[in-house]
Amino acid sequence: MTIRFDNRVAIVTGAGNGLGRAHALLLASRGARVVVNDPGGAVDGKGGDHAAADKVVAEIKAAGGQAVPNYDSVADPKSAANIVKTAVDSFGTVDIVVNNAGVLRDKTFHNMTTEDFDFVVKVHFLGTAYVTHAAWPILRAKAYGRVVVTSSNSGIYGTFGQANYGGAKLAVVGFMNALRLEGQKYNIMINALAPVAATRMTESLMTPEVLDKFRPEFVSPMVAWLCSEQCQRTGDIWSAGAGTFARIEYREAEGVRIAGRAPTIEDVADNIEKIADVSAGRVFRTSGEEVAAVVGS
Repeated sequence: MTIRFDNRVAIVTGAGNGLGRAHALLLASRGARVVVNDPGGAVDGKGGDHAAADKVVAEIKAAGGQAVPNYDSVADPKSAANIVKTAVDSFGTVDIVVNNAGVLRDKTFHNMTTEDFDFVVKVHFLGTAYVTHAAWPILRAKAYGRVVVTSSNSGIYGTFGQANYGGAKLAVVGFMNALRLEGQKYNIMINALAPVAATRMTESLMTPEVLDKFRPEFVSPMVAWLCSEQCQRTGDIWSAGAGTFARIEYREAEGVRIAGRAPTIEDVADNIEKIADVSAGRVFRTSGEEVAAVVGS
C-alpha cells in the first residue's frame, strides 16, 4: 500500500525546524499541500524570524511540492485562526492539522516563574486547542479530518524540571479524549504523538551519538500514517522514536470494593496493595465505561 495525500491540505505548526520540518517535508513529498507555520522564535519562544518557515517552504518547492509559509503564533487565538485562514486562502480548505509547535522554559518548580509556566502551557496546550478550534468547523462541514496533537513522555511518565511542559503535554491527551468522541461521526480522527527525537528542544539532553539515532525523520512516518485516509484509529497515544513505534495506554486496576457500608480510611490502608495491583488491569475507552465498571464491580 502506498500512502499519498494528493488533494489534501495540511497545516503543520512549528514546522521551521526539527520534528515539524520533518513532518511537513514528508507530507509534501507524498502530495499534500502544506502550510508551514513557524514564527521563528528561539527555543524559549522569544524573538522571531521568517527565515525558518521560508526555508522549509523553499525545500518543499525545490522538491516539486506545494507549500506556503505562515509566521503566526499558536499562543494567541486570533493568530492561531490566521494559520487556518492561510490554508483556506492559499489552498481552499484544510484536511489535516498537525499540532507540533512547542517551546521550553525548564526549571525546577520552586524556581519557575508563573510567567514561564503560563507561556509553556499556552503554546503547547492552548495553542493546540486554538488551532484545532479554528479548523474544526471546516473539518466537520466536509465530514473529514485528521488531527494530531503532540504529547510527550515528559507528561506521560515525568521529567525532572518540566512541570510546565509535562503538565501541558498530558493536557493535550485529555483534549484528544474528548474530541475523539465528538469527531467520530464526522470522520475526524484525532490521535496523540509522544515523540523522542533530536531537536533544538532535546539536543542538550543527549550525546551526539544518541542524537544521531533519534533523527526527527524517524518519527514522521507515524505522523503521516495518522494523517492518512487509511488511518481509522482515533483517540490513541503513539510513541515514536529511533525507528521504534508503539501504542501507549492507561490501565486501571480491578481494585477493591467496600460494599454494604461507607468505606473508611482504614479500608483503603488495609487494601492498598490490592487497590494498586494492575496485573488484571482494565482498559476503558470513555469515562462512562469506567463509571459503569466501578458501579457494577
